[in-house]
Amino acid sequence: MRLIAANWKMNKTPGETKDYIKKFLPLVSDLRDREILICPPFTSIPASAEFLKGTSIKLGAQNCYFEDSGAYTGEISIPMLLELGCEYVIVGHSERRHIFGEDDELINKKLIACIEKGIRPILCVGERLEDREAGMTEKVVETQLRIALSRLENHTDSIDIAYEPVWAIGTGVPATPEDAQKVHRFIREMLKSINSNFENKTRILYGGSVKPDNAGEFMKKEDIDGLLVGGASLDPESFARIVKSF
Repeated sequence: MRLIAANWKMNKTPGETKDYIKKFLPLVSDLRDREILICPPFTSIPASAEFLKGTSIKLGAQNCYFEDSGAYTGEISIPMLLELGCEYVIVGHSERRHIFGEDDELINKKLIACIEKGIRPILCVGERLEDREAGMTEKVVETQLRIALSRLENHTDSIDIAYEPVWAIGTGVPATPEDAQKVHRFIREMLKSINSNFENKTRILYGGSVKPDNAGEFMKKEDIDGLLVGGASLDPESFARIVKSF
């Protein structure tokens, strides 16, 4: 089933979250053939869980730490997320990599913890503008995938992947559907080479300036299994249009 995920980033208080969900639910109540995921900030997860209870919409987090507990000020563990009702967690988003300095080795530790604890991760990969201009897109994505999936070669079907070209995030300039399809196909072939028992259960999402007016074009491509939506997911009507765009 295709997956359409909202990443609210550092937006929406618990009160704003309740208002959003009340408006959003009636707009998508008739959809049963696609999976919808909302990833609010940590402080809005309890409010989201309360108002999503009894619906088919999934709840996720934007980040996690790989230890269960300890002296890690400001971090959130996977058991904490599971107890709040989260079924997904985004790992390795480009903003975590490039603003907060997360490297591939740390991302690998987080993925291993996700698989061990039973929460489904969405691993983000993607190149910067200078990588793209240097013709290094596939090399960058391959390196990110191989390190992140180290010791998880037999578990790739328990992980979803989001291709998010860094140069397209929040800029209003998305990759073309054709460019995205090319990288998505490359990622799928990489997964087959990493896991000899690959069953094609990994959904490969596109993320990067997705909007209601371009979402459908991305979803027409053979190897694009869903979308990871940032800014355009902050308005319930906008996100509903994206969810219903295919």
